[in-house]
Amino acid sequence: MCGIVGAIADRNIVSVLMDGLRRLEYRGYDSAGIAVLGENQTIERQRAEGKVSFLQEILAKSPLVGNIGIAHTRWATHGVPSERNAHPHIAENRVVLVHNGIIENYQTLRESLVATGYQLRSDTDSEIVAGCIAKKLQAGENILSAVRKTVQELEGAYALCVMDAAEPDRLIGVRCGPPLVIGLGDNENFLGSDALALQLVAERFIYLEEGDIAEVSRFQVNIFDTDGNKVERKVFTRTFQQDVVEKGEYSHYMLKEIFEQPNAIRDTLLGRIHDDKVLEATFGANAGQIFDKVKQVQIVACGTSFHAGLVARLWLETFANISCQVEIASEFRYRKRVTLPETLFVCISQSGETADTLAALRSIKKDPVGGILSICNVPDSSLVRESDCVFLTGAGPEIGVCSTKAFTTQLIALFLLALALGRRRGLTASQEQQLVHQLLELPDIIEGCLADKSHVQNIAQLFADKAHTLFLGRGLQYPIALEGALKLKEISYIHAEAYPAGELKHGPLALVDHKMPIVVLAPHDSLFEKLKSNIQEVRARGGELIVLTPPTAGIEPAEGIHVLEVPEVPEWFAPIVYTIPLQLLAYYVALLKGTDVDQPRNLAKSVTVE
Repeated sequence: MCGIVGAIADRNIVSVLMDGLRRLEYRGYDSAGIAVLGENQTIERQRAEGKVSFLQEILAKSPLVGNIGIAHTRWATHGVPSERNAHPHIAENRVVLVHNGIIENYQTLRESLVATGYQLRSDTDSEIVAGCIAKKLQAGENILSAVRKTVQELEGAYALCVMDAAEPDRLIGVRCGPPLVIGLGDNENFLGSDALALQLVAERFIYLEEGDIAEVSRFQVNIFDTDGNKVERKVFTRTFQQDVVEKGEYSHYMLKEIFEQPNAIRDTLLGRIHDDKVLEATFGANAGQIFDKVKQVQIVACGTSFHAGLVARLWLETFANISCQVEIASEFRYRKRVTLPETLFVCISQSGETADTLAALRSIKKDPVGGILSICNVPDSSLVRESDCVFLTGAGPEIGVCSTKAFTTQLIALFLLALALGRRRGLTASQEQQLVHQLLELPDIIEGCLADKSHVQNIAQLFADKAHTLFLGRGLQYPIALEGALKLKEISYIHAEAYPAGELKHGPLALVDHKMPIVVLAPHDSLFEKLKSNIQEVRARGGELIVLTPPTAGIEPAEGIHVLEVPEVPEWFAPIVYTIPLQLLAYYVALLKGTDVDQPRNLAKSVTVE
């Protein structure tokens, strides 16, 4: 959520800041702004509600020039989306600040600040931080010490980038929760909430750790820990492929990422299987020792990643014969819990910076668990750095807010985990070999699903005037029904819910009429006959059915029954395959509704606040 870009150089850095904002648009935002120090150390600022392109139009008419500056895209928490509340904030015509996160004690700080005579110019918690820093500068502190003392007063989660017009030779960065990265250049340096924002100007990066305060000048970077001690942080080298962050021939990032899934799955499997066996070392050098002791698995995740965890529970209990609990991270972190010492704690996050998942990981470190495994898409994320074992998916950068290839590659990772644990608990070599062979066939099967989009496009027409939808699934398909409903509501704004099909008569059946499309996931599996009864319950009440099913199931189109054919696949892999048409369905319905597919309203790609 939100995007920070900062730069200090011996050149005009406005284009660098604006390019960084454009690369962070995928994160979700409602306003944008930029500030630089111009001639005579004057602060020059432009802000705009809405898209970065609106800010660019303003700059085209009123250009800014400066060799030190910060820019920001805001996702509203305190105060409505508006130019008044957009960042950067300026305090006492001296302090310039941008902020990601939430200051929980801002009201107390606000009252103290106003009591000193400070005049507020926004409704945000962020301006309060700028005001507190400014007051300390007026008392004689320099910018570094003023920021350090202010941070000691703050409660909550935040990343800050600050500059002082009276000290135009440095930027100050703070990380307490949301990520902040330093990009190292040639006699110029940069700050960003994501390394992707600095793609054109840096290949070497330093990722600030929890509590770090960084002093960034043109020629050097000084980093201090929570105790004020100067520390060294590891420098990472990272290069970016331009084609992975461009839409290419596709109209939207989401569509591009849907079609990238066969190769993303191939990349996720690459180097993870040898002699028809899962290589345990792919989870980490010490994974084997940890897996040997595991007697229970606890999965925590949010959103789409939570749905992946729900599928994994069934795989783990089937193939590994091991108890598995799955919980939403924002619930897990706040409840009293009993954790066995032989528990494998599994965190799932696309970005590796999801605030609730990170907090759950940090809280579990206080318990005597057997090990922490993270499944993530970003190799240099906080989640990866703080885990005992790591499985990096091969999804590559995912720009669309609506997760697609990250989800299917998470499922691949979790299936491999089930096999790795399963061989310790009764899964035979021949069974593993058979499952691995079937797994390796999945990319080709998914390519077949994507070969003809016209059937899904035709089905999407049924939703053009609809406001509500139900998704039904049983067993392994229930989490996929949840995921399908989430995708549809995220980008088409249609109210969608998912239920286990057996629960239909326990309440949701009251909603069914001819205005309510019902999407049913009906693979020809062990629960198929049960599901057919649920289909009849819906049809008898006039509900319009969209049934995803293979030709072998024998469900034929009829009045009120629309069939979307899905390839026949082994039962255990059906969740991955059935995900694909649901993603396409959400995409084409959103096109019909005219919504913003890649940046749906009110949502953010990387949720770095509670």
